[in-house]
Amino acid sequence: MIVREAEKEVFQLLEEFPAVGLLGPRQVGKTTLAETIAETLNTETVYLDLETPSEIVKLKNPESFFNLNIGKLIILDEVQRMPEVFAVLRGAIDRRRKEGFRTAQFLILGSASLDLLQQSSESLAGRIAYKELSGLLVTEVGIKEQNNLWLRGGFPDSFLARSDEASLRWRTNFISTYLERDVPQFGSRIPSTSLRLLWTMLAHAQGTQLNTSKLGANLGITAPTAKKYIELLEDLLLIRTLRPWSGNIGKRLVKSPKVYIRDSGIAHALLNIVKLNDLLGHPVVGASWEGFVIENLMGVLPEGATAWFYRTAAGAEIDLVIEKGPEKKYAIEIKKSDAPVLSKGFYLGCEDIGATHRFVVYSGNDRYPGIENTQVLSLTDMMEELRKM
Repeated sequence: MIVREAEKEVFQLLEEFPAVGLLGPRQVGKTTLAETIAETLNTETVYLDLETPSEIVKLKNPESFFNLNIGKLIILDEVQRMPEVFAVLRGAIDRRRKEGFRTAQFLILGSASLDLLQQSSESLAGRIAYKELSGLLVTEVGIKEQNNLWLRGGFPDSFLARSDEASLRWRTNFISTYLERDVPQFGSRIPSTSLRLLWTMLAHAQGTQLNTSKLGANLGITAPTAKKYIELLEDLLLIRTLRPWSGNIGKRLVKSPKVYIRDSGIAHALLNIVKLNDLLGHPVVGASWEGFVIENLMGVLPEGATAWFYRTAAGAEIDLVIEKGPEKKYAIEIKKSDAPVLSKGFYLGCEDIGATHRFVVYSGNDRYPGIENTQVLSLTDMMEELRKM
């Protein structure tokens, strides 16, 4: 069994807050992690899957159900199916506090980030903490499995499949399920064929600046409609838009975000890439590696840190900028090469933003100094740098 790095943090949050929201796309391992935590906690737990009719019936009167189970950790899975439950949670938490139960009351699992935050922002302010569960990280599966993780992506069932072909079948079915079942669940009347085509177009454009007008034209829809589709995929935690750094440095900065399909395996499935050799010979290989590295780094991003990219009209460019307070500014370039060579634009960008540290993440395992105070290091070493940030 793969031990998730998020497990320790979720335990800590449960010790500090009455409710913890664990967010992540479907099949990323939220339920498995919740079950592991429930087995470890020295308390009785109640688990409800809100996609199961018999479980939903139990919450027909949520106030009575919560009162009946005071003193137990209640796990609500796929809670976005019943957003109305948030209106009752505040009272339930406050009543439990009067009984002496102040923490570890509710563990809420959800597959839609923005929707959950909106539903709970008012009713549970100060009573809930959120943790996003990413796909499997390279530090969780081991450096020897890095290429397999990159090819197959971080969904456990895809990564652990018996063959590359079986992994691809799982991801293909996962994509179809999202398009045919999960998207309509949010009341969006978006044709599945249009959304699949958009998803595929984004796979081809991995790591490029988002151009909703061009995407809309290729889909035969307006730019605002294309933007709506993009926002839905982002709310479902399937794509990431990385915003441009916007410090006041007197430069002409680009304003459009870069867009990535968050799971490299999903991107490869949309492009029908089956084997590692297919990936290494594909035009998307560099952008795919960049997205894979970014997702792993975001998975260990310390609290209070923010992520950006940097690009100016004059050609200065940094793949990833991580800021934590005014004194720490990491400039990170990502290269799929055993002997990475940096462009002048990276060094110009570092000067522009006043980078305190300069790193190049490459596909090798060694660590060595580059020119102009740059450190060349592996993905796992860079993840450790961020943990210590």
